Amino acid sequence: MSKNYYELTYIINPVLEDDQYEEIVGKFTDYIRDNGGEIDEVDEWGIRKFEYEMDKKSSGYYVNAYFSAPGELIEKLERALRIDDHVMRYLTLKYDAKMLRHRELQRKNAVPTVFVDEEEGESEEDED
Repeated sequence: MSKNYYELTYIINPVLEDDQYEEIVGKFTDYIRDNGGEIDEVDEWGIRKFEYEMDKKSSGYYVNAYFSAPGELIEKLERALRIDDHVMRYLTLKYDAKMLRHRELQRKNAVPTVFVDEEEGESEEDED
């Protein structure tokens, strides 16, 4: 059974208590582990404001999880996310080779600067 690398982002209802957020994050982290997955990182962003209302809410508690797992787990995990009343939205990404290389660079803090900030470029030209 081969494992793929995934990124899961989900948004939890913002009207919960802090310990409820921990419980929900722990529930899905344990779910991944218990079904053959290996958690790489769980990054809790906290409450963020939405650009547009979602389910009559203007903000949500964002969680990002990176993990390796067999493909069969994703269908089960997404069903569990869909059933949970506290999860507003979720998105699962399967990483390809290019995304995996970028993830490795992120871990090492070695992501190259691809674009130069335009304001910096303009200010240098003005000085000449």
